[in-house]
Amino acid sequence: MFQVGVDIEDISRFENKTQEKDSHFLNRIYTKNELKYCFSNSHPAKHLAARFCAKEAVVKALNGLVKKMPKYSDIEILKKENGAPFVNLLNCNENIEISVSLSHDREKAVAFAAAQKN
Repeated sequence: MFQVGVDIEDISRFENKTQEKDSHFLNRIYTKNELKYCFSNSHPAKHLAARFCAKEAVVKALNGLVKKMPKYSDIEILKKENGAPFVNLLNCNENIEISVSLSHDREKAVAFAAAQKN
């Protein structure tokens, strides 16, 4: 079975987020690796928004494929050496293959996910 998901968000929703002030929200949604990456960039909001979109898109793509939906913090969006994003599903023992694409401009971030159960 093959499913897709997509999400779009306003980057402004993630502006002015800091690890000190917004730790409860950030730690509920993102992994330590994701936060390290996002806050290492000069404009973290774009990267936070794109990863949030990716997590939403993955959840939509997984709907009906898995018995138990993962928490957002169990959907980790990382980058390969060539810069391409990939999904690392934590605490999931199902054989699921997921591809993801992220994009952002000044105001919006978008992500598309395709999931297949093997």
